[in-house]
Amino acid sequence: MEENRYPPDDDFMGGKINLENTIELLKKFQLPFDRAHVKHVFKKTVDKRKEHMINTEDFRAIYRTIVHRPEFLELFRAYSPNSKTVAHDQVVEFLKKEQYETENCETTALEIILKYEPIEEVRKRRQLSFEGFIRYMDSEECSVFKSHHRTVYQDMNYPLCDYFISSSHNTYLISDQLIGPSHLWGYTSALLKGCRCLEIDCWDGSNNEPIVHHGHTLTSKIPFRSVIQVIEKYAFEVSDYPVVLSLENHCSPQQQEVMADYLESILGEKLLTSTIGEARVTQLPSPEALKFKILIKNKKVGTLEESMLRRDLDSHGEKGEVSESENVSDDEDDSDDTAPLWPQHDSSKRKGEGTSSAPPRKKAKMKKVKIALALSDLVIYTKSEKFVSFEHSQNHQKCYENNSIGEVRARKFVKHSAREFVLHTSKFITRIYPKGTRATSSNYNPQEFWNVGCQMVALNFQTPGIQMELQNGKFLDNGGSGYILKPEFLRNQGATFTPHNVGRYSRSMSLSIKLISGHQLPPSSLSKTNKADPLVQIEIYGVPEDQTKKRSSVIKSNALSPRWDETFSFTIQVPELALIRFCVEDEISLVSNEFLGQYTLPVLSLNKVYYFYCSIPF
Repeated sequence: MEENRYPPDDDFMGGKINLENTIELLKKFQLPFDRAHVKHVFKKTVDKRKEHMINTEDFRAIYRTIVHRPEFLELFRAYSPNSKTVAHDQVVEFLKKEQYETENCETTALEIILKYEPIEEVRKRRQLSFEGFIRYMDSEECSVFKSHHRTVYQDMNYPLCDYFISSSHNTYLISDQLIGPSHLWGYTSALLKGCRCLEIDCWDGSNNEPIVHHGHTLTSKIPFRSVIQVIEKYAFEVSDYPVVLSLENHCSPQQQEVMADYLESILGEKLLTSTIGEARVTQLPSPEALKFKILIKNKKVGTLEESMLRRDLDSHGEKGEVSESENVSDDEDDSDDTAPLWPQHDSSKRKGEGTSSAPPRKKAKMKKVKIALALSDLVIYTKSEKFVSFEHSQNHQKCYENNSIGEVRARKFVKHSAREFVLHTSKFITRIYPKGTRATSSNYNPQEFWNVGCQMVALNFQTPGIQMELQNGKFLDNGGSGYILKPEFLRNQGATFTPHNVGRYSRSMSLSIKLISGHQLPPSSLSKTNKADPLVQIEIYGVPEDQTKKRSSVIKSNALSPRWDETFSFTIQVPELALIRFCVEDEISLVSNEFLGQYTLPVLSLNKVYYFYCSIPF
């Protein structure tokens, strides 16, 4: 029999309330609170009483400490003549002056009263008490993130290459790149975060069963079949828009045929196996046209038109049919495994080993790759094509051919050939992946590659840090669909934009942020008194000219309700590419801070509201 989770009325009225009862009562009010702070305030209360129970008045005091915020009360009283309630007309005035509402304010004010006012008598009078006002201010309606950006609001009918696409690197790994486990959770987790491009490293396994793992390392192995089953299950749980499976294919033709069988039999109708409309492709289809479809990204034999012709002749990928694809290969191929991560038997050190300088580029050579036609013919709009040069791509590359470029080489292009890079990404899907020496699964800064329009900026999703916070913040936009329409100047092939010279494409904006207060911040892990010395850093990420950060003062010994009332101003040259990050830290010393939490979002998703909340992770 389930125990009663709440204290009986006679116990509550009689003043027999313990800590767990207090927490359960607060839950009934459906207001945000932090258990650590409630526990701390409760302990201070019972220490004064020298017993382990509190009475009704004590509970009310704890409630006011946790829920009633002085800055809210100040704002409430500014619109309440009697300091008890705010009439409908005053709510309308508040919406116009403080929340910058311009349309349907009368209707919105009434909806707020009816939704958030807990006292029936006050609600009937079309008024808002302080309790109702608190509930409204703590709701998502007052979030800094624009409410309509929580849904898909962008035009999804442009070609695939016109979108930033949430992308994962070595998705099967959930730890480091050398000895860590490969796990199906890597795919589940990435898909549930809205990731739309997953990587699968395929190798020959025993009993003709392909496996997935990081080659030339001690990472564990998982069956390719199981990976595809998980992807089939979770592909469209969060987003309806297409998923791209980026295959790093090291399998023999025989096991490639097994892969093709699994892809077709497990994914069924979800797998894209033919072009949409005309067989001759002159432009990529849109995310809208590819909803609920899974695309295969892999090397391909011949052209897409030849594949469709084989399909029409009913000779699609017959068993045992193998062809060779000729690729130009140098030291940085489509493959991420260009250099073994695991130490080799030869212990001799090469010149320059251990330094940060890039190795000299090897002379290009030709190599043949055997590809089973059964797998090749499943590659429709995402054919992996070796990147040779921007000029070569402009002259020879087809719209459905995609390039993968390592971060080191890509960074050189950003620095020395930004204009050509932007032109390239306006036409062709380009994937960026981490350098091979990131053995701990660390990440690079994705912003520098978004700045030149790279669509698939692949990161190690398992590794927390600023880089993944930027990734998560950027793809909060457009309903978390994993697709964000690139700015027009990164889509227009006639544009001359570069991150270093924004020119006439700069539509700068002035941004002013008043940092008012914090509430129930995570206490410092080094504090035994539930206190911290919090400060806030406001950081802008974008084109180089926009990169900046500003820091608040430090509030001593107050994690519950620190108050700043400080204003920060920014001029942002290219707001379409800018992200803003609010980072809360505890000042441990003059030279060291402890991270408490952060919130990142696109600058153009900022809401004009008096108050916003940031969810701070523990």
